[in-house]
Amino acid sequence: MNKYRKLLSNTFLFALSSFSSKVLSILLMPFYTSILQPAESGLAGLVVQTGNLLLPLVSIGIATAVIRFGLDNAYDKRTVFVNGFAALGIGTVCLLCLYPLLTLIADIGTYAWLMCLFVVVSTARNLCSQFVRAKQYTRLYAIDGLLNTLLMLTFTILFLGPLQLGIIGYVGAIVCADFLSGLFLWSVANLGKYFRISYFNRGVFAEMLRYSLPLVPASMLWWITNASDRYLIKIMTSLETNGLYDLAYKIPGIVVMFSTIFTEAWQLSAVSEDRGKGRVTFFSNVFLSYQAVVFCVGSGLIYFCQLGIKLLAPTNPAYHAAWQYVPLLIIATVYSCFVSFIGSVYMVEKRSTASLMTMLVGAVSNVVLNFVLIPVWGANGAAFATFFCYFIIFVVRAINCRRYIAFDIHPIKMGINTLLLAVQSVMMLMQINLWQVWSGLVLVIVLAINFGPLLQSARKLLKK
Repeated sequence: MNKYRKLLSNTFLFALSSFSSKVLSILLMPFYTSILQPAESGLAGLVVQTGNLLLPLVSIGIATAVIRFGLDNAYDKRTVFVNGFAALGIGTVCLLCLYPLLTLIADIGTYAWLMCLFVVVSTARNLCSQFVRAKQYTRLYAIDGLLNTLLMLTFTILFLGPLQLGIIGYVGAIVCADFLSGLFLWSVANLGKYFRISYFNRGVFAEMLRYSLPLVPASMLWWITNASDRYLIKIMTSLETNGLYDLAYKIPGIVVMFSTIFTEAWQLSAVSEDRGKGRVTFFSNVFLSYQAVVFCVGSGLIYFCQLGIKLLAPTNPAYHAAWQYVPLLIIATVYSCFVSFIGSVYMVEKRSTASLMTMLVGAVSNVVLNFVLIPVWGANGAAFATFFCYFIIFVVRAINCRRYIAFDIHPIKMGINTLLLAVQSVMMLMQINLWQVWSGLVLVIVLAINFGPLLQSARKLLKK
């Protein structure tokens, strides 16, 4: 099969898995905002974000090793699967040791038990999901995503509606959906046949840990880059502002949704691609089309962000001011997508340490800028800090990855698109006269600039 067409086919299947759940998280926002006040929403978000911080610690980053080693025919997939659960067992013991400390965290310590349950269940489900993906059961992976979405919808409506469980219901819906989804994968993919103690291999386990352990601090640094601003906003401003900022993040989440769907498919193609000159061309062409889509979606979301916030909170005007944080967050998210794409180079070459070091640069800059800018610009200071750190990570990775795969990142086109998004954001935030017209004009220009790469991609897909 044409490798571009195969990438599109896998992207479509992973879209079925991820798109529905991402869309659901957005569609449920009117339901959340009608039941939870900004302070409650902000606290629920902190509970989930803290759980996300613990996920790589408990999993020891093993899920990424499962997909990377599982795709490599040099390794027995049964060994890869059992080794993954062995690492999860070690991580769960570490989590139990941390539990007393978690109960001492201000505000969210009350929900420490729920947070731990969320972490363990989500990690186990993710391990099963990544193994199914490594086996390239893409249709099953897609069906499981749809099932998880349906379960999430059912439990959310039940727990927050009739049962009125509040924050416990918000997190509990995720736990229940992940648990049943994991059981579904275990049963349908017959994962039990891979789970035998005799399949454990210490040599492969050590090799997997060498790859995955640097990903633990890297993932935590990624979390710091994504979520530390919410804690600092809560401390330096208020829980209500944090709730608005959390809602504002849902709009850039649409960019992340497209990026995640594509990245899952792209990793399969990137690992499978033969080494040679053709690989550089393949990476260059795909990245050109990828950035074209991301910039177009980003510009469109900036233009419609005020409408988007009102649609997410139609019955609660207390949330409507959240739109002012969206433009900068979208630009930040655009560059986070580019960072993830270049991260695939490190995955292909098994250079997890390089991934860690680049994330360290970004996380440090993010925290420092948060302390400097939040007192001056409020939540938008945090948004700008997030953009700057992703931009720094991208530049460092773009330079460093040329040692492994020297593909073209098309810097001139990227610079022009970034400048246009920045101009569009400034016009909106300053509310200049006729900003709707000028912002719309910028959107048209972005679409025109990026039409060519998308047309070229379409021709490659249609080529026999």
